[in-house]
Amino acid sequence: MSGEDSYPKSRVSLVCQDRYLMISVDQRFSGKNLRFEAVDGSGVYPITEEYAAKCGYSIRVIQAINNVQLRASYFSCHTDIKDKKNYTFRFNLLAQHNGREVSHVLNMTCSPSLPWSLKEVTCEINYMEVSVRSEITCPSSTKKNDWDNLKLAHSNSSADWQVTFQKGGEHLPPTSLKEARRHGYVFDLFSDRLVFRTSYGQPHSFTSVMDNVPVEVVHSTIFSRQSWLVLLIDLVAACSQYEATFEDEGYMLWRTPDVLYPGFHLTSFSFGLNGNLMQLKVAETKGYVMEKHNSTMEIGIPYDAKGGYRKSIISGELYESFNYDFYMEQMSVDEDGIETRLRTHKTMSTPLLIQTFRDENRTVLKEQNFTIYFGDLPQDITLTTLELNGQKFVLPLRNDSTFSMTKVVHPNDTHGFVLTVPFYSSLVNQQFTVDNIEFKLDINYTLMVTPENQFYHHRASFTAFVPDLTPPQFYASCSESSIIFKLDYKPSNSKWNFTVGSDRLTSELAARRGFLMSNNSKALQLEVPLLSDGYNTKARLMLAFDLILQGFAGTFEILVRDRETSQVQSSTVKTCPFFTNELIACTTDMRVTAVVNLSLAVTSGGNPAKMTLLNQKCGPKMADSTRALFTFPLTGCGSVVKLGKGTVTYENEILYTKKTSPSENADRVLLQCTYPISSLHRLFSEMTFESDTPGVGRIIHTLQSEMDLPSTTKPPIKPPQLTAYSSVRYLKVPGLKSPQQFRRKRLNGVRVHAAEHSF
Repeated sequence: MSGEDSYPKSRVSLVCQDRYLMISVDQRFSGKNLRFEAVDGSGVYPITEEYAAKCGYSIRVIQAINNVQLRASYFSCHTDIKDKKNYTFRFNLLAQHNGREVSHVLNMTCSPSLPWSLKEVTCEINYMEVSVRSEITCPSSTKKNDWDNLKLAHSNSSADWQVTFQKGGEHLPPTSLKEARRHGYVFDLFSDRLVFRTSYGQPHSFTSVMDNVPVEVVHSTIFSRQSWLVLLIDLVAACSQYEATFEDEGYMLWRTPDVLYPGFHLTSFSFGLNGNLMQLKVAETKGYVMEKHNSTMEIGIPYDAKGGYRKSIISGELYESFNYDFYMEQMSVDEDGIETRLRTHKTMSTPLLIQTFRDENRTVLKEQNFTIYFGDLPQDITLTTLELNGQKFVLPLRNDSTFSMTKVVHPNDTHGFVLTVPFYSSLVNQQFTVDNIEFKLDINYTLMVTPENQFYHHRASFTAFVPDLTPPQFYASCSESSIIFKLDYKPSNSKWNFTVGSDRLTSELAARRGFLMSNNSKALQLEVPLLSDGYNTKARLMLAFDLILQGFAGTFEILVRDRETSQVQSSTVKTCPFFTNELIACTTDMRVTAVVNLSLAVTSGGNPAKMTLLNQKCGPKMADSTRALFTFPLTGCGSVVKLGKGTVTYENEILYTKKTSPSENADRVLLQCTYPISSLHRLFSEMTFESDTPGVGRIIHTLQSEMDLPSTTKPPIKPPQLTAYSSVRYLKVPGLKSPQQFRRKRLNGVRVHAAEHSF
């Protein structure tokens, strides 16, 4: 063990109070097994529990603040008193540091700021102490007890300074002060004051019940006979032993008689916590209550009184207990006007109380966030982790967290947290009704009680309902040959209509246009094959010719309309890149755009850049070594019209050379667009070449069935077939008497092929 004269002032404090020295030690500095020693000129004295009560020391551990406190009476055994006003204390604090015991020297000199009364009584937590001024004035009257004590003083067994005790109306035999000390009764003379001290529950003490309040009393008389003069001094200690109770109203109640000595009357009364006294009016402003019932004073301490100690305890559930270092002063005088000051120290504790926290929903819907306050946590509870709908987060949060948590500190030594989580965060669960979106947040707080480092979980759930006024949004994705739209089911979907253009999206529309649609209780899914009716014509093929031969973009749009007004509220547009060797698109304005694989023609000596259609003035818009892009009106470039059963087919051919037709062994490439007659009614009524629906295109290689096309790219993507068109036949058209009349119309140079027979 080594000695040190210094100690950290932030961890050890020495404070002089009116009647005692207070030493406070932080156990985080000293360790759990700290010890005190009292030091004077005669040696060093360990302060054990028994020695503390005998010599005027009280030690208590306050777990709530991890603190050990020692109170030393100004008349404790080893106090050095100089000039009746300077009280010097010397202690050793034995603490554990890094596995070794270190002794810290604690010295302090105090001067009481309050004059001593003629008689002072202290009711400490572990002992009673009485001090009287040694210059005693004889009372104005003589009591029977005085004569009894005088008889004892003149008895043969008496000697200088003996003591006798009264109990149950009987006088016990006198004994010497030295013998009394061996039994735990201490009598000392300090300067001008005579001091008597004893622990509670001594054999010579007794309990007196005063107005239903138990009072422990020790009545001692010391006396000395010197010749014909006898000096008798009564030293009576009386302390209330009422056990404080906790009431449902939230008050700790304690009772004491207004005066504890017969023949006295009360002159002043004050109380408080931690050595601080308050007058009644001040105490009432702080929530204290005091009432007098007959001769009993009843004091109510609010459970959350400032200065109390709050301790959290986990025992299955999370509990808390409040501890109070109660301090009280009663001033009273007897019939001779002699003043007695009685001061009481009382440690009070509530029973274990279920600890509750504030879960306050501060959410403002228009802010689109959950705003949750969680508190009020005492100082010995720390929030360590947080779970939001099952996802765990360790505190403090990282800077890139998608939600925030702010600590709030309150004046009453509690703290809390404000949690903010966006409604549309992935951490928040959503449920849908016809009119609302329900956002739900389940929170699991992990709390740690210190210094025991025990853990407790506190759970809370919060729900917010937001009117579902936002139009739904489809999720769109691309596949190799289609665009796929998906919409999760929500009850509020019934408030909207989904359309392709102006046509409502139904299973009938999907079947008619070649869409693949499924609609169930989980989701609506629509797959739009490449070049289906409804693709954006302008966006269907990329017009940037430097890209068209490498691929093209298809765009499809679904509109969301208000069911009542049919007004468009939102839309989902998806553009997907597609890559293919060949494609053909037949538009409603009777134009065709085709990318054609001419590999076989190249092997026959053809050059894609120099190839033409039947009208040799119509060449490719662009070409590479094996493919060419043609775009032309179906009513021009030499196209041939073929009438079938309910259909009209426009056909053209790609020529390799300037010959009118290719050789028989070369690959002939035909471009066809077929339209339903029902879509071409204006062709016959107004001679207008427009269609209500896009046509179905085909690229025909005459040698394709005989040999495989050499290609390093994917095979052509075939457009969906809207209907199975038949071979060419005559079509009886109202108002036309014969095919010859139809031919004479010339139709802007389009040749019409007639069928071999009528039907």
